[in-house]
Amino acid sequence: MRTTYSRALTRRSGALRTAAVGAALAALTLTGCSAAAGDAEGKPAQDTEAAQDPSSLVLALVPSQDQDGLVDTAAPLTDYLTEELGIEVTGVVSKDYQAAVEAMGAGQAQIGFLPSLQLWQANDMYGAETVLQTERNGNITYPAQFMTNNPDKYCEDTPVERDGKLFCNGADAMAGPAGLDSIEKMQGAKVAVLGPGSPAGYIYPMLALQEAGFNTDTDIQQVPVTANDAAVLAVYNGDAEVGFSFWDARDIVAKDTPDVGQKVVVFAMTEEIPNDGVALSSDLSPELKQRITDALEEFSNTPDGSAILESIYSITKLAPANPDSLDVVARAAEALGLQ
Repeated sequence: MRTTYSRALTRRSGALRTAAVGAALAALTLTGCSAAAGDAEGKPAQDTEAAQDPSSLVLALVPSQDQDGLVDTAAPLTDYLTEELGIEVTGVVSKDYQAAVEAMGAGQAQIGFLPSLQLWQANDMYGAETVLQTERNGNITYPAQFMTNNPDKYCEDTPVERDGKLFCNGADAMAGPAGLDSIEKMQGAKVAVLGPGSPAGYIYPMLALQEAGFNTDTDIQQVPVTANDAAVLAVYNGDAEVGFSFWDARDIVAKDTPDVGQKVVVFAMTEEIPNDGVALSSDLSPELKQRITDALEEFSNTPDGSAILESIYSITKLAPANPDSLDVVARAAEALGLQ
């Protein structure tokens, strides 16, 4: 049964839906297959539910950073699930956020690590169940950040250093909202922007700009990027003056660009966004859903598992989901016309 959410995004545009379906089918390969035919072999009726579960599972990974090597990074997780469930689990990187949702709806994936908007959409459109949400350093919400290579323009005060990274306008409090008055200076700026499905890389920063009186189609120069680390690097390399990302995406690229925290300054943060999480396909039996949920939560509670999740998505723990918390994301998307 679907969780009761606001229906704000039910009537999404046909063009967006069609494009996303095509992307999903191109990005993911169906590796699960139904075993429901077992009844024809004379199996007892009580085995029917278990027989309907697939003989293999696909875990859809959405790149929050450069997707190269993401499947290999996630291999310990998929190996663990394979062993715990007794079912082969394969990790596949989807083209983008929306493709992962459509892949779940098309039977191309059964487990999805999805941002908050896509968790809502996967449930609303396809009955997928949000079973876990992530914790990062004990927090179940996070702000989107505005970052710049031109602090003289955007900082009303002297940047302060925290954990080797610079912040200004109160953004060092590491909680949103902060510094949003400064975004009024973005008129005409080149801005690194993720796709419309990204809460931190698009939805919440764009909403903040709209509320500040911007026409986001004409008042800024959008520089499209594919992932959060790409947004950081666009600012770092001077391809954009401002970039949007989740807090604090600078950490993703710090290994290769150790001075990123000094050259890319966070000057504002949006209101808090519900954390991403795990959705399971409606095609799975309640028993298998529970086994997957338990296995993932147990994995996140081990030192090795926590380290692996940290390397994939900066996750420190997986905790039971609060699906109602996703309503705020649906309302933000509605305000931006992402139906």
